[in-house]
Amino acid sequence: MRESEFYGHVTAAAPGKINVSLRVGPLREDGYHEVATLYLAVSLYEEVTAAPREDNAITVSLSERSAFTEVQTQDPETGEIVAAAIPLDERNLVHQAASKLRDRLGITSGVDLTITKNVPVAGGMGGGSADAAAALVACSALWEAGLSKEQLAEIGAELGADVPFAMLGGAAVGQGVGDELSPLLTRGELHLVIVPANTGLSTPSIYAKLDEMRAQESITADEPDLDPDLVRAVCSADAELVASLMANDLQAPAVAQLPTLEDMMDIGMIEGALQGMVSGSGPTVVFLARDAESAHQLATSLEERTEVWAIPVTGPAHGARLVHGRDNGRENGRDQH
Repeated sequence: MRESEFYGHVTAAAPGKINVSLRVGPLREDGYHEVATLYLAVSLYEEVTAAPREDNAITVSLSERSAFTEVQTQDPETGEIVAAAIPLDERNLVHQAASKLRDRLGITSGVDLTITKNVPVAGGMGGGSADAAAALVACSALWEAGLSKEQLAEIGAELGADVPFAMLGGAAVGQGVGDELSPLLTRGELHLVIVPANTGLSTPSIYAKLDEMRAQESITADEPDLDPDLVRAVCSADAELVASLMANDLQAPAVAQLPTLEDMMDIGMIEGALQGMVSGSGPTVVFLARDAESAHQLATSLEERTEVWAIPVTGPAHGARLVHGRDNGRENGRDQH
């Protein structure tokens, strides 16, 4: 008996990620930037539940257990904060993932997809990509596709550069537009604290701001590369060395659009973080701690001092996978495994 027949549904989980380093090169002819990045999957998981339908429709809904249910973005020109619901139609990557997989399999089966969002929306942590990866795994199991993770990652790459990494998890060097992955063999864990922002930032607008800032300073972007010492430090979970080598070319434009990010990073350093950095295109801030105890103390201090939600996580975390049961042992997006 397959899992969907036993439970009436199939649930899959996929991790959010941080970019321990993100170097951005010149703008390419296709409108994207060449990047060199070090991805680290963290123990903050999106879940997607797939349930069969009698017709051929694909529906998307948000679970009541979601920690994040809308996205607030700042208009880069007016500075106005605009709130919008997460799209639950063809614009959602979960819908697109199910549709692409269905086309690949040559079937017409319908599916109800329910997302439990635990990764900040528009926060630079690849939450939407994790949703897509989880949807591919869940639908593949529901429809008994028999596809490997690598095959699902190939489909996912058509949806976005971060989807293949959410599928595979762990740690990896990303090149090209971030989709050319070289997995890393790691030992040990890094302990971090994630601080979501109330306002999301648009990834395209942050890249555009970087181009604008470079043009103003007459800076010519070089081909991006990663510090090999950083790669070795992540592989050996050397927190202090990682802290000294973390870098993000998108941090300056993110701070330019949302100056409060710099204040948050300063507070985290005062409260004992080894390093603080904007995650990806922001506005989520990630702090690196020395060990698990330090991470929990830092999270508590940040919550008490700033009234933000600070979430201790570890990395590297596993990639997209099937999970059993409804609650997966987690509460409010915090991994309890």
